[in-house]
Amino acid sequence: MKNELRWKQRFQNFEKAFLLIDEVVTGDIKQLNQLEMEGLIQRFEILIELSWKTLKDYLENEGYDDVKNGKQAIRQAFVDGIISDADVWMSALQKRNLTSNTYNESIVKEMLIFICEDFYPIVKSLHKHLKLKL
Repeated sequence: MKNELRWKQRFQNFEKAFLLIDEVVTGDIKQLNQLEMEGLIQRFEILIELSWKTLKDYLENEGYDDVKNGKQAIRQAFVDGIISDADVWMSALQKRNLTSNTYNESIVKEMLIFICEDFYPIVKSLHKHLKLKL
């Protein structure tokens, strides 16, 4: 239990970011204006970063020293049964790179669908799993 305090502190930030996404995704997405849609995408950017960093810190606390980036954290979390859909997590990391194109309406719509239908369920599951570990 090398970094217990660190991962728990990181989890607090992850949880705050998750709750901000949860607030929007569980509301009426169809009523969002352009600025609110861009805000949701920005929240996704923050949450995906905090997700893998929280996983990394948690895994380091569990004794893994070779988890250095998002892909490695996701792979190991999948192997350990912490997450269940590594493909969607990897896709989220890739889509994070598209988010700088929020001026492109088709990318905004694609991102909103991905966030609500694909990303939100897996990040909600991660939140639930890690909360039980506190």
